[in-house]
Amino acid sequence: MIPDSQQGETAATSARRKRPEKTVEISDPKAIRALAHAARLEVISELYSTQASHTATELAARTGLTPSAMSYHLRALRKWGIVAPAETSGDARERRWKAAGTDFTIKSGGSAANPEIAVVDLELDAFRRRATAFARARAERRQQGNAAAEPASMLLSSNLLYLTDQQRAELSEKLLELLRSYELEDPARIPAGAQRVATLWSMIPDDRVAPGN
Repeated sequence: MIPDSQQGETAATSARRKRPEKTVEISDPKAIRALAHAARLEVISELYSTQASHTATELAARTGLTPSAMSYHLRALRKWGIVAPAETSGDARERRWKAAGTDFTIKSGGSAANPEIAVVDLELDAFRRRATAFARARAERRQQGNAAAEPASMLLSSNLLYLTDQQRAELSEKLLELLRSYELEDPARIPAGAQRVATLWSMIPDDRVAPGN
């Protein structure tokens, strides 16, 4: 069994998109506060996850905004180095935008009043909307008899661990590496049968006293 597992891991890693790694790290409270908008987080998720360029019109359609409103948000994200203009292809009348890096992280300042808490709220709301939309669509398919044998596709797991600073860094890197191994080599070529899946993971220090301590 071990050789098969290693072969699977090697195959997944080899399918990763060939790209130079660049992490965009945001720690300025003003920059973090600029992220506290659902549409901007949606744009960051789309551009960084797919590593594909999009126009303001394309991104606006995904978020329900007008193209002009989306252009405003993209310019704000560019100001903080989060997105960047991309090369145009074909029709150059509308600017294309791309992620300014391959990964995106927010460095917390530690206070509960810090603006990243608002970002967390928006991310959780977005995840809740995705889960609700999926559950509603699945229920409709089942009522029509089209999803009787559909496997459970939604997963939520929570664990409590005791980790040193070094272990936290190691775990974070391992999780990111695992997620990267499943990225499409070419975002424009989606495998047959593949379904768009949103992932969300977190690592939050729990300063509450454990029972019995």
